[in-house]
Amino acid sequence: MRLGHEVRLIPPSYVKPFVRRGKTDSADAEAICTAVIQPSMRFVPVKTPEQQAVLMQHRVRDFLVRQQTQLANAIRAHLGEFGIVVAKGVHHIEKLLGEAAGTALPEPVVTSLDLLARQFMDTKVRIEEITGQIRDAAETDERARLLQTMPGIGPITASAIVAHISDTSAFRTSRDLSAWLGLTPKPHSSGGKHRVGSISKMGNRYLRRLLYLGAMGVISARRKAGEQSDWLGRILATKPAKVAAVALANRMARTIWAMLRTGEEGDR
Repeated sequence: MRLGHEVRLIPPSYVKPFVRRGKTDSADAEAICTAVIQPSMRFVPVKTPEQQAVLMQHRVRDFLVRQQTQLANAIRAHLGEFGIVVAKGVHHIEKLLGEAAGTALPEPVVTSLDLLARQFMDTKVRIEEITGQIRDAAETDERARLLQTMPGIGPITASAIVAHISDTSAFRTSRDLSAWLGLTPKPHSSGGKHRVGSISKMGNRYLRRLLYLGAMGVISARRKAGEQSDWLGRILATKPAKVAAVALANRMARTIWAMLRTGEEGDR
């Protein structure tokens, strides 16, 4: 781009259908040239170095969270063999370690458990550190602050959305953004018969998970408040909570598109 070229990034899955036979460099190059001239081809917007830096923070945090979960599962499984069990969840691991400290365990178990416990606590501190960095950056970003006005979207989700979606013009409609996140139904149509299945789960898994978790948080808060009068209440009356959360996440994605495009706050 600095040399004056127009850069177009194409998802590999969009190029693969144009590969005629075999996997060679020349065949791949020919497929790319064929794909790039297609009138309906979609391209990936080029991200700035600042966006890539924020995305790296999110990927590192997600990696550390997975490590923390693995360590928690390992500690729980090992102590379960010695009859030490507490409620499930990462937040109960410290209680589990406390009960293990008050139990007479063999020396090899104590040594091995100490290694896992120290690794768990160190990972927890690192997660809190990088989460704080993401939160601080989200508070200084105007678009991230705007997205946080929507129920179910906190600083982590807002920061990830702003970093991934640099330009809403890449999506013609709000449904395009929702489809990009894999939150729209997957069609199975043939012979004039139109069938609509479950959501496609294509696109960005990380953003889809954050929106789903935010939607579940909104549903939990509404159930405590006893609100059941609007469209979400009607869905909850007939559908499981997880199905309603997917529907709400879909609506949230469409509202996000409108908010980023107009700069106006969403419905509270």
